[in-house]
Amino acid sequence: MAELRRALDRARQEPIGEADYLKLKVALDVLDERLRPTRTTEKTRTVVESPKLDNASTPADHAECPASKGHGRNGAGTYTGARKVVIRAKLAGGDACPECARGRVYTQRQPKTLVRVVGQAPVEATVYEMERLRCNACGQVFTAEEPEGIGPDKYDATATAMIAQLKYGTGVPFTRLERMEAQMGIPLPAATQWELVEQGAAVAKPAFDQLIWQAAQGEVLHNDDTGMRILQLAREPSDKRTGIFTSGIVSLWQDRKIALFFTGRQHAGENLADLLKHRAEQMSMPVQMCDALSRNTPKLTNGVKILLANCIAHGRRQFVDVAANFPQECGYVLESLGMVYGNDAMARDQGLDAEARLRFHQQYSGPLMDQLHGWLDEQLADAKTEPNSGLGKAISYLLNHWQPLTLFLREKGAPLDNNLCTAARGSAKVMPTPGLCRVGVAA
Repeated sequence: MAELRRALDRARQEPIGEADYLKLKVALDVLDERLRPTRTTEKTRTVVESPKLDNASTPADHAECPASKGHGRNGAGTYTGARKVVIRAKLAGGDACPECARGRVYTQRQPKTLVRVVGQAPVEATVYEMERLRCNACGQVFTAEEPEGIGPDKYDATATAMIAQLKYGTGVPFTRLERMEAQMGIPLPAATQWELVEQGAAVAKPAFDQLIWQAAQGEVLHNDDTGMRILQLAREPSDKRTGIFTSGIVSLWQDRKIALFFTGRQHAGENLADLLKHRAEQMSMPVQMCDALSRNTPKLTNGVKILLANCIAHGRRQFVDVAANFPQECGYVLESLGMVYGNDAMARDQGLDAEARLRFHQQYSGPLMDQLHGWLDEQLADAKTEPNSGLGKAISYLLNHWQPLTLFLREKGAPLDNNLCTAARGSAKVMPTPGLCRVGVAA
């Protein structure tokens, strides 16, 4: 601030010099960036006025199709968990029409549907009052028989599943659930909830172990970390690592998606290395997709090798962050990558298999990426961009990781980005307790 004030004082006495101009320009750029409204999207058209590129490397029928507008309401078919009640009409198929008395009525393929939503407690209880009778002569007490099907346990397995879903699926703390249930007349102490979940976890552990084994066989493995907050963690005095993380690993195997979450001290790469210890020896090398952080790459010791792919979306985001200061250069990069993503979307819409998708990208996305690489290299080699600027650092990131960023041009099935794991990892933020350190969800 002192330098800026001195520059302003000098400007009142003589024309502003080049050094003072640069200082004032940088300060204004920083102020503009701080005052700029926060973006809610990173789409190219909202970030920068991007230049139009040569469409020679784009399929001829590649065109943007406007998204169809819906009415915004959920149809009856989306209520998959709703209880369905079939109401029969007074008429039957083949009966005479009561309106005209000439024709006959026939059943329609699609019935009329009505949706009615009611509220209920997350965990409900039923109190059975069994009548008792006592003989006034011998004192024998006779009690009505229990209804069939109620079982011997006070807490049904569905109650345990609901508590676990609320706690680890949607992040409702045990104490908050206790208060809510008490307000609805169902006392459910937090300690009881924990005991039920702990018992349920022991029963479900074989399923978790099977998910881990299946995930280890995947053809494509996504992984990433997210920070995790906890109240207290007991650690060894020699333990210097202070962070707690939830690592998300999404495995694609035989048209299945298996998402695993590991909460604890280990990073994503360490958790992935433990997972790959379960990989069968005869399996081919999997593709691992992650961002370029070294802690996401596993250190393998059991002979397993991986094909490393880095996330294009992470590299693209660095240009989004500096687009306000370098609109023309960032616009070129963003539109180039946008055309590559457009090619990938077109391959997906056409239902291409992994081999056909690879050839499609090699034909149409390969020239785009070669052209972009030449442009990036030229910016630094010919000193068109300052290496220490925001744009220079974004360019260096792409060039330094070009091989793993472009694995999709050499290996079939390699994804463009790690967005699949990022979406799954976001759901892990609602699991704030490392007590249940291994959670698996298969889709």
